[in-house]
Amino acid sequence: MTTTNPTGRLEALGTACDAAEAQALFDSLSAVRPEELTGRFSGRELATGHPMDGLLEASGWYGKQFDGVDHVHPLLFRDLGGAIFPVEPRKVPLGIVPKLPAAVVARSRAAVGALKPVLRTKKHRARLRAVEHRGVVTAAMVYDHLPIIDVFRRVDADTLLGVMDLRGAPPYYFVLTRD
Repeated sequence: MTTTNPTGRLEALGTACDAAEAQALFDSLSAVRPEELTGRFSGRELATGHPMDGLLEASGWYGKQFDGVDHVHPLLFRDLGGAIFPVEPRKVPLGIVPKLPAAVVARSRAAVGALKPVLRTKKHRARLRAVEHRGVVTAAMVYDHLPIIDVFRRVDADTLLGVMDLRGAPPYYFVLTRD
């Protein structure tokens, strides 16, 4: 990567890179305060060879919604009709998703709409806190009921690079852009 502009560096990576490149970009980015994360963000994966690469997007994942530091919808999904809704994270089988063939996950997107009444939640299921991660204190989203912490760094005023820290799994990188 030849540019020092964080947005340009992220664009240069495209949609895929190796984990070392993603980590180097993440480490080079500025911290963000929890209070700065407000609103709805659309997400995309940054494929690095992680077992979950491609699976969230194939299943209809949309992004995250930050209504306040103690009021976060950690998983937003989009049904086939385009409606965006918050999902109860405990009902997403994160443990088995990486073991499923991508074609099965892609077909599950249609099921998301059918299962919307069961998956949907009105309750916020995460909160934001400042945590130290890799030597930098920055905003992190802590799930209420799962061993997951998503840590964020600022790419620009409306873009974040996140890394999911799931116990027992390698880092999973994603990009969030404010709607």
